[in-house]
Amino acid sequence: MNQLDISRINILAPYKVWQQEDGINFESDYGIRYAIDFDDDANPFFPAYWFNLKNKDNAKSPNDRKIGHTVICIIEEFFRQNPDILLYMCNTADGHQAQRARLFLRWFNGAEQQKHYVVRSVEVKGDNRREYIALIVQRNNPNIEEILAVFDEETSMFNSMKP
Repeated sequence: MNQLDISRINILAPYKVWQQEDGINFESDYGIRYAIDFDDDANPFFPAYWFNLKNKDNAKSPNDRKIGHTVICIIEEFFRQNPDILLYMCNTADGHQAQRARLFLRWFNGAEQQKHYVVRSVEVKGDNRREYIALIVQRNNPNIEEILAVFDEETSMFNSMKP
């Protein structure tokens, strides 16, 4: 993965971001610290990365629009540097994955983002829980139709294998 330009993110993001060992970090006005990193996916079809957003304090986050805007700035810089695919799976640790999925989609389904990206979200039946996975791909990706078809096929196959 190509490195992200932190100074460019800081021009646009409402929260100042910085690089640490655990990824790109920022702190909200409420003192809640977040870390974002990208893990390489062993996808045999297309280069892809898992987008990881961690609330480092495990604190309840108030409705703070600046968090979503900062996250979008980081994702846009990812795509500026990397023409790859982003995958996102909501944390299931506390059973609030459905709310996280809705929030993430609300952040990413703004008019500007829809001009540039396709976001495909799906609910996957896991062992004793539901998981929410999203794919984000740039609209100008020359393989977009094939990427979406593979994502749909893979998630559909996974769901059909569960009771």
